[in-house]
Amino acid sequence: MGRAEGGPRGFAARAGGWSARHRWAAVGIWVLFVVVSVLAGGATGTEELGNGQLRGETTRAERIVDEAGIVEPAGESVLVQAEDDALTSQDAAFRSAVDAVVAAVQRTGEVTAVVSPYDSGSISRDGRSALVAFDMKGDPETAPDRVGTVLEAVAEVQKEHAGTLRIEEIGSASMNKTFDDAFADDFTQAEYSAVPVALGILLIAFGALVAALLPVVLAITAIMATMGLMGVVSQVQPMSDTANSMMLLVGLAVGVDYCLFYLRREREERAAGRDARTAILVAAATSGRAVVVSGVTVCVAMAGMLFTGIGEFQSMGLASLMVVAVAMVGSVTVLPALLSLLGERVEKGRVPFLARPRKGAGGRGGESRFWTAVLGGVLRRPLLSLAVAGGALVALALPALGMKTQNLTLDQEFGDSLPIVATYERINEAFPGGADPAQVVVRAGDIDAQPVKEAIAAFREQAVSSGASEGPVEVVTDAGKDVAFISVPLVGGSDQERAEKSLLLLRDEVRPATLGAVDGVEAPITGQVAGSLDFNEQLTGAALPVFAFVVVFAFVLMLLSFRSLAVAVTSILLNLLSVGAAYGILTAVFQHGWGASLVGAEGVGAIVAWLPLFLFVILFGLSMDYHVFVVSRIREGRMQGRTTREAITHGVVTTAGVVTSAAVIMVAVFAIFGTLSMQSMKQMGVGLAVAVLIDATVIRAVLLPAVMALLGEANWYLPAWLRRLPDLSHDAPGVPAAAEEARGEEPAPARI
Repeated sequence: MGRAEGGPRGFAARAGGWSARHRWAAVGIWVLFVVVSVLAGGATGTEELGNGQLRGETTRAERIVDEAGIVEPAGESVLVQAEDDALTSQDAAFRSAVDAVVAAVQRTGEVTAVVSPYDSGSISRDGRSALVAFDMKGDPETAPDRVGTVLEAVAEVQKEHAGTLRIEEIGSASMNKTFDDAFADDFTQAEYSAVPVALGILLIAFGALVAALLPVVLAITAIMATMGLMGVVSQVQPMSDTANSMMLLVGLAVGVDYCLFYLRREREERAAGRDARTAILVAAATSGRAVVVSGVTVCVAMAGMLFTGIGEFQSMGLASLMVVAVAMVGSVTVLPALLSLLGERVEKGRVPFLARPRKGAGGRGGESRFWTAVLGGVLRRPLLSLAVAGGALVALALPALGMKTQNLTLDQEFGDSLPIVATYERINEAFPGGADPAQVVVRAGDIDAQPVKEAIAAFREQAVSSGASEGPVEVVTDAGKDVAFISVPLVGGSDQERAEKSLLLLRDEVRPATLGAVDGVEAPITGQVAGSLDFNEQLTGAALPVFAFVVVFAFVLMLLSFRSLAVAVTSILLNLLSVGAAYGILTAVFQHGWGASLVGAEGVGAIVAWLPLFLFVILFGLSMDYHVFVVSRIREGRMQGRTTREAITHGVVTTAGVVTSAAVIMVAVFAIFGTLSMQSMKQMGVGLAVAVLIDATVIRAVLLPAVMALLGEANWYLPAWLRRLPDLSHDAPGVPAAAEEARGEEPAPARI
């Protein structure tokens, strides 16, 4: 059970005691840390994550292009399409429109290499559609910022031919602009909504404006400091926009949660009759310690992303890890100082009709009648409760066995919400695979050598004859660099599964029989479909090491923190069950479309490739917040002399209010992401919200107490050979030992 005497131990207890005694110093150090971090980030700037973060053919193709010193321009196309069968590409009106498009884009001064479909042969089989191709001038990385002028010019031509022709632009620059704008709009909406939502829920939870503002202010300052630190760290590990957004999401969630746990315990202790200093120190030794344990677990879970070898994941993991660490340190250092400074003023700004915390023995005002009733039923029939709740979660997890992952195509990502999606679909229909062609990057010692030229010609022919492409297969050769580019529209188009089969046909059969037969020729195949396939393969290979790392470390940390083999094992199993149920719901809703309309989504046949591993890491970490908080309280009750069942009741019902408040905030913040336009953000938001809801209700209020009730005294079993492990547990706060220690007195022993 842990040590029966001695004062509070650990970083959280010592930090809380020091901060309560040196209030202004603690606040000043925190403010200085935030300011220095922001200034350091501004001075260094942020290194953006570039390409080449994958292994496999996609990266080999990029390396060949980079080594050759070739800068591939941002390619664009304008679709000119008759709105009915009365007009074809051979009619004068159609030709006139094509000429108008060519002239309009050239006048912008932003484009080069404009090619008419009458020269390139880019005319559909039915003659109703044609593509005007061109490249954006300058750096392709900045092309999305400059393509607006070209889009406006194309739109003017469309106005002149409205009713007879569709004239629409699409390409890497215009799609990236559309994606970036939608991404920015979505996250702006989410970020502006999340803080007011969190503040509103905290107002209801605390009933006082000052108490509600504290967690929000500390979360925001933690986010500000982390943003600055990200700039410094990005000099070693470049960061992405997604990493920044994930940091904001995770930072707000855990920052508010950690402060909420701490603040509610301090208020509970004061309501139970403790003086202000004792209440703070007891909160530091109990909730503060729970924050440190859960925070370290979350950090380690996030660190698991570093093992993927994928730059996007590494940047997300590092950014999330940093904000959790900063929020954790802020919660156990500056929060005690602020509570000591504020004293009873933390209750300022009372909200009418919301009751103050009741004073009384043991702080029983913190207990929840609803959860007391629920728990009573669970403890009366623990085996039945375990079977019903566990069976329900297993049933929810079953659809995950058929989960399919992929990088979402433009139409899957945005549905019908953006006009460019309709353009993408029309091009794929008129020119199968033309919107996302595979690209073969061929490098040889002499690209003009006869065997190489014959192999390229054979590849072009067999790409079509094999059924992988319907053509046209285009070749562009850079003789000075000894590199050639072969563009192959894939049969399947926007149907990712069919397109992947076409790609594999090129890689496994067509290429070995043609380009692969010539010595010294490299010919990796890249493109959107290839990138998705390579990403999935690398992610699949990285999943097992990441899962194992997170699970093993979490097990060891729980074992050291609670000195119990049973608690460590059940913690892992319950968290895995929660994650599995979230996976199953995701698969059912977004892959199969079951009930998708209820969350404003649609079944797209797949889960975005990065989400399962990301969700596992995030959820496994965040679920430890509630688990550590609840089990810590149960352990306290047992150390104070209660029976195991009494300790379970005490621990669950006294933490129910804070766990419910924390869960409601997380669910509300995550659910905001479920309202955004991007399918990947919807999937992430719904997955996180559902998992947290399951974790805070079914897991913590039903399965955890049922399992612990069935185990009885075995909950606290630790084999003799494990008792030599470091002891990270904390002492019972039944006696104000922390206050005695702060006054320099010998603390009274705690008894079990």
